[in-house]
Amino acid sequence: MSPLHIVLVEPQIPPNAGNVARLCAAMKLTLHLVGPLGFSTEDRYLKRAGLDYWPYVDWHVYSSWAEFLKSHGEGRHYYLTTKSKKSYTDVLYQKGDYLIFGSETKGLSEDIRKGGGENTITIPMKESGVRSLNLSSAVAMVAGEALRQITL
Repeated sequence: MSPLHIVLVEPQIPPNAGNVARLCAAMKLTLHLVGPLGFSTEDRYLKRAGLDYWPYVDWHVYSSWAEFLKSHGEGRHYYLTTKSKKSYTDVLYQKGDYLIFGSETKGLSEDIRKGGGENTITIPMKESGVRSLNLSSAVAMVAGEALRQITL
């Protein structure tokens, strides 16, 4: 069983998804790509960013959020958004948790965020002029904290 599930909802930039795939390969995390995607899974930039690690990634593609929920509606879901006040460091993560990230340009839709209820979390920004972090950097930060807790 994967220690964590990384869910990218409507990712737009192939190198970000490729970098996340590399992280998932290295840490044995399951990657879920939820469409519509801003690229083809055959995209050369996606493949190049993931280098030759794609065979080591447990990854799944879904055409929509509804399709993803049909298969993975159960379990503990955490929704990353700049519109939350709860820090990702305030969560006690468990093996099998789902970390859900939105697209680089829009984040998670309001409908998805509302479904997250009290499980919406954020990476606090110290500089008010910075709205958000790069998607792959955000995934690495939150997944790193979750893995640290799970493997203690």
